[in-house]
Amino acid sequence: MTHANPSPDDDALLPLDAVRERPVPVPARPARGVPEPAAVLPVARVVVDTPLPHLDRPFDYVVPATMDAEAVPGSRVRVRFAGKLVDGFLLERVDSSEHQGKLARLERVISSEPVLTPEIAALARAVADRYAGTMADVLRLAVPPRHARVEAEDPAGTGSPVGPDGADEPGPWADYPDGRAFLAALAGGGSPRTVWTALPGVGDDGPEWPGAVAVAVRETLRGGRGALVVLPDGKDVALADAALSAVLGPGAHVALTADLGPAERYRRWLRVARGQAHAVVGTRGAAFAPVRDLGLAVVWDDGDDLHAERLAPYPHTREVLALRAHQSRAALLIGGYARTAEATRLVATGWAGPITAARETVRARAPRVRPAGEDSELARDEAARAARLPSVAWRALRAGLTAGPVLVQVPRRGYLPALACQNCRAAARCEHCGGPLALRGGHAAPCCRWCGRIAGEWRCSACGGVRVRAQVVGARRTAEELGRAFPSVQVRTSGKDGVLVTVGAAPALVVATPGAEPVAEGGYAAAVLLDGWALLGRPDLRVAEETLRRWMNAAALLRPRAELVVLADSSVLAVQALLRWDPVTHAERELAGRTELGFPPAVRMATLTGSPSAVREMLGEAALPQEAQVLGPVLLESPRGDQVRERAMVRVPRGAGSALAAALKGAVGVRSARKAPEVVRVCIDPLDAI
Repeated sequence: MTHANPSPDDDALLPLDAVRERPVPVPARPARGVPEPAAVLPVARVVVDTPLPHLDRPFDYVVPATMDAEAVPGSRVRVRFAGKLVDGFLLERVDSSEHQGKLARLERVISSEPVLTPEIAALARAVADRYAGTMADVLRLAVPPRHARVEAEDPAGTGSPVGPDGADEPGPWADYPDGRAFLAALAGGGSPRTVWTALPGVGDDGPEWPGAVAVAVRETLRGGRGALVVLPDGKDVALADAALSAVLGPGAHVALTADLGPAERYRRWLRVARGQAHAVVGTRGAAFAPVRDLGLAVVWDDGDDLHAERLAPYPHTREVLALRAHQSRAALLIGGYARTAEATRLVATGWAGPITAARETVRARAPRVRPAGEDSELARDEAARAARLPSVAWRALRAGLTAGPVLVQVPRRGYLPALACQNCRAAARCEHCGGPLALRGGHAAPCCRWCGRIAGEWRCSACGGVRVRAQVVGARRTAEELGRAFPSVQVRTSGKDGVLVTVGAAPALVVATPGAEPVAEGGYAAAVLLDGWALLGRPDLRVAEETLRRWMNAAALLRPRAELVVLADSSVLAVQALLRWDPVTHAERELAGRTELGFPPAVRMATLTGSPSAVREMLGEAALPQEAQVLGPVLLESPRGDQVRERAMVRVPRGAGSALAAALKGAVGVRSARKAPEVVRVCIDPLDAI
């Protein structure tokens, strides 16, 4: 017995039993002996863990009487499917099946622990339909693998759902005109949907946003509901975890991150599923945490690409939490120092309201920004020239080091991540695979970033030159140069090779890549944002928005009114927004520009990536909405040069987004049913669409 669920509307989540289509019989391998079925609710509806898109629907199985007590909704089961034993989740039990033939039986109940709640099952279905994926793929993201030893452990005690007595101050929310009303709505069981533009600056306890989130969670718990906080990375989780522990007390929340290890992560996840913890903080996988009676969902810095899932169906944390808040009638808080065009659209349509501070408060807390542009006046001594800094940046660092640590943000990690010919400036590429050449250290030979081969005898294909120069300078080379310019100052680096969470208040040069900036005790005394052209020159639809977000995240770590030097032209809109500390106006302009040109989030867009024949074949077969506009396909550059891939884009008005996802999902299902040899990757509203 099979059931399928149609795609729901973007703004509505329908119950599973209300959207099933007419069943499609699937032959099942008969059992040797006919088991005695359970006396009550003998039919189990199971979602099978199969990667085949055309089988994305629940199947009915008989519940043997011997498994009656264990086969509970949400449990893990094993069934026979297409002649093989596969795992699945038991969604529900019903009185009868519409299938006229014989049903196969459940082979085994792997665990009677109800790990898939009805809320998460409905959310998984909605996310799969929103992103043209399968429910099985979403459930792999939502439910962690089982650890039998962890399940058998004695359950831990239940934490208090309410914060410490007497801790009812608004905290950082007092600086926002609408802050107290927002907290009152949470405590009273309301469901406000807000886009929060956080104030910059670091106090004695570090950035204020973790404390503000903790206070919002506290008020939600006091109203008798649960809370969920999703952050970009482990560094942010550590800050929020400490703030929640201070505000809520012990045992009221758990932190879920990938670096915990499978066993400890599952142990904490079970505490949430069993109702022993009422609040969760974690990275993007925590968006599916089974928090009971969810009252508040929080996503911080939604523009960070770490919120975009790398596995199919590639959902984004912001969209998952928006669906979940709508489904659970919970509050939603989208926060950050900058603002994305997607969040701005939610405010513009009235779906969410803004929370911002008064301009006087912003001016008192924001750093003093000085753009350096392409300043040709270098510092007057040898040390400044060695550090390749304009004079204004040199003076800012030197003055800041007299009062505490200073921050230097470098767009790229590594030593010299991009090389060019010394004579003609053509990009230096590997003679074997065509990949870009890079330098990993001061005494290393150039090597290919794609195949790893050493290019010891490289020769420019354009002019025959044999000498190379740096196109982009990485964080390690910058730290080396600054160390020579400031020989008596400690230089610390934070990036992919090792992320620092905090640094002390002593004078130090901290060189960090975007997103890896550590929090300085008391805040940084000054900062320099290097190579703005490297961020602004990327061929990306979101380049201005992403550049401003990275700059503001770094600038927000400074002390109030500290000096910030940005190496970019002051005429650039992103630089002007940084000067005024006005991310809202910049985001509104960004949204208006994309609306005029027909780019997301003003429209819904899907990308189809695969071999040229497969992409064209799928475009020809898909029953796209009438309003759909196909862009491309265009040839993509292959990293290794051994595959030819094309990508086509399909855009539709936002109202036709569900129809587009359904059409593409149907086309993928048709290719799967006929066992097409080539896979076409479908991604809805990707961050890198253009």
